[in-house]
Parts: sequence; C-alpha cells; structure tokens
Amino acid sequence: MSDPSPWLLIGLGGATGLVGALLGLGGGVFLVPLLALGLGVPIRVAIAASLISVIATASASSTVNLKRGLVNMRLGMVLEVATTLGGLGGGVAAALLTQGQLFLLFGITLAAMGAVMARRSGGRNVIPDLGVDPGRLGGRLLEGDTIFVYRVKRLPLALLASLAAGAISGLLGLGGGIVKVPVLNAFCGVPIRVAAATSAFMIGVTASASAFVYLGRGDVLAPLSAAIAVGALPGSLLGAGLSHRVQARSLKLIMATVLLVMGAQMALEAR
Repeated sequence: MSDPSPWLLIGLGGATGLVGALLGLGGGVFLVPLLALGLGVPIRVAIAASLISVIATASASSTVNLKRGLVNMRLGMVLEVATTLGGLGGGVAAALLTQGQLFLLFGITLAAMGAVMARRSGGRNVIPDLGVDPGRLGGRLLEGDTIFVYRVKRLPLALLASLAAGAISGLLGLGGGIVKVPVLNAFCGVPIRVAAATSAFMIGVTASASAFVYLGRGDVLAPLSAAIAVGALPGSLLGAGLSHRVQARSLKLIMATVLLVMGAQMALEAR
C-alpha cells in the first residue's frame, strides 16, 4: 500500500463526513469502501480509521442537530446501552473473520438496509394532531412552519436493531447508523430526520467503544486516521446544516441508492 496524500485523505474525510452527517450514517459507509477499494488500504486499517472519523463526525453534527431539537435524547439513551454492548462484541469478533468475509458481510448489510429504505421510502411517521400523546419515548418535530407528533413503536425491535447495529459498527467501522436509521424509520415510527439525528448522536459512543479494541490490536494508523478526522469535522458540520433543506422522501431515496450501490461493490470484492 502506497501512502495516500494527506490532502487527499482530508478531502475524503470532508466528503464522507458531509454525506454521512446529511443521512445520519456517520460516513463510514462510504469511507471504508473508498479506502479499501480505491486506495488499497487493508480493510481492518480502513475500519479503524472509519471509527475515528465516525467519532469526529458524530460529535460535530450532533451539536447542530441538538440545537434544532431533532435529537430524541430519551430514545437515544435507551438504545445506546444495547448499541455499546454490540459494539464491544463486534470489535472483538472482527479479529476472527477473514478479509473476504468482512467484505461480504459489509456488502450484504448495506444492500439489505438499502432495500428496506427503498421499500419504505413513501411512508411518513408524523401525526398532524398535536393533541395526540407522543408517549414516553416519542416527541414533536418542526417541519417548515408545522409541528407534528410522532410515537415510538416496537421498542423491542429497536433494541434488537441497536444491538445488531453496535456489532456491525465494531465489525465494519460504520457507526451502526446504516441499521438504526432504516429500522427506526421503517418499523418503529420515528421520522427520518429524527432517526438520522438520534443515530448520529449515538454513534460517537458506539464507535468509541469499538475503536479501543482496534487500537489495542495495532490497526489504528495515526497519520491516516488523523488526516481523515480533520476533514470529517467541517464536512459533518456542513452536512448537518444542509439536512433540513432536503425533503424527507429524497433523503430516503438517496440513502437507499447509496447503500445498494456500495453494498454491491463490497460484496463483489469478497470473491
């Protein structure tokens, strides 16, 4: 592997941070394939660098989303326990899989979540009647000049998805957003903007738990990870700032397309 230019890595971090914050996926969904397939970085090193970038992206974008009231703190704290446990387990399990198996698992996960988003892209999880009780974990969402109510459904499914998201984060360096956002939006009644913002708020903690495992194994290359994180910080701030200007249906379709394409590329690389 030749050493990539620091400027290229900073630019890559900025671009993936922007799109990752826009969609609430953390950027790793784009960063790992670009590093592994485009620059020839070993996949475990790419995953470790992605986890560091996810921490930076989540920290920056969450400041914007919290000010806008998009982060559901109660729901995030409930789900984070399951996600962190999964993240620790996934980081340990990654050492047991071959590079080809990691590529294949990455591809299948992305493609499956992309199919879920594409199938559910037309649905909306908001209630226009403000008299409706949002429940203990639901909330209210401002879209334009209108306030909507949403209720959280199927909490056990959300907890199971969060556990799986944590494991996938530790295994693949994705932050878990590719599982949590589609499941929360498609099956648990959470609007796409709230699901994305709450996921971004959570994935920093998840990625931190997994990153320590990779650091202990020597998979973290400091110059590579630092350059990407430097770009990811401003990129994620810009992405979070732009997210409210994109229609909810458009966000879902963009997310579905990206996940399907990236998933197919990574699965093919596993052969």
